[in-house]
Amino acid sequence: MTDDALVIGAGPAGSVTARELARRGRRVLMVDKATFPRAKVCGCCLNGAAVATLERLGLGHVLAGAVPLERVTVAAGTRSARVRLPRGVALSRDAFDSRLIAAAVDAGVEFRPGVMMKAGDSQARVTVVASGLTGGDATPEPQSRVGAGVLVPADRTPVFYEPGTVYMATARGGYVGLVRVEDGRLDVAAAFDASFLKHEGGPGPAAEVVLSEVGWPVPAGLAEMPWRGTPALTRRPTRLAGRGVFVVGDAAGYVEPFTGEGMAWAVMSAAALAPIADRAARRWDDWCAREWEAAHARVVARRQRVCRVVARVLRSPRLTGLAVRALNVFPAFARPVVAALNRPYLPPRTSPT
Repeated sequence: MTDDALVIGAGPAGSVTARELARRGRRVLMVDKATFPRAKVCGCCLNGAAVATLERLGLGHVLAGAVPLERVTVAAGTRSARVRLPRGVALSRDAFDSRLIAAAVDAGVEFRPGVMMKAGDSQARVTVVASGLTGGDATPEPQSRVGAGVLVPADRTPVFYEPGTVYMATARGGYVGLVRVEDGRLDVAAAFDASFLKHEGGPGPAAEVVLSEVGWPVPAGLAEMPWRGTPALTRRPTRLAGRGVFVVGDAAGYVEPFTGEGMAWAVMSAAALAPIADRAARRWDDWCAREWEAAHARVVARRQRVCRVVARVLRSPRLTGLAVRALNVFPAFARPVVAALNRPYLPPRTSPT
């Protein structure tokens, strides 16, 4: 029997799209080259937009045990500032991804881990490419930073890093974000200039330099831990859809995130794509591609532009220092940015068919 939809990639964008298609009565096969649970470089933070979207989709239960996030502390040089966050949570990716996959399977999705496929390998009516930064046709931007991350065991995490706070240390060569997850481990996710990474001899030593520069404690053995890296982070999409194929999630373009924006883009774009892919599985029309391009621009691209501006500020130590000093005096300056990054997309409520 031919599947209605093939979903390539079982991360948040893929799992949510697959589940929503299955809930609309589609036969869905989801594959991923990885086996689960798996380690991921980042994505342990979900902002208010991500939380609201998951709840709207009936997926609030996957956040059980997550650590509520109340604030972000940004440091530049010897100064730091705190900004309040609305409704965010921290949850390890091994737990989050596994729960979303289970929800998709419960909805009727057939899941095959450890399987590598590409668009054209299946007779499915619709293929959804959700295979991350290396999927799709997104083109890296010049001078894009690369990502790196590691999970620090709880017994090696300094007490300085309290649950409920996202810590962000900024320096000329990049930034390091740190947050406690549900089991006490410290998720460390960084974005570095390639030249800085090469000069310091790898992500671990580079992270130690950035943390030391702002005066924050360095977890014991951080440089020697098993860091994982990513390709260039900031990517512009060249094509979001073609006949019978949709690209979603990180594969559809990406901008450096800071406090859970990347996860929000993944679940919001999946929720927006599902009804379009559902109609395309019934009968393809070129309008389906144009509709998805418009929906992606409305739901994701506008929010990514805000992160693009923030990233430009963080690339300049002088501008970052000025921003930190301003926030210490007028914390309300951050409210418009925080509101824009956390504004949810509320998809129509759906029920199983």
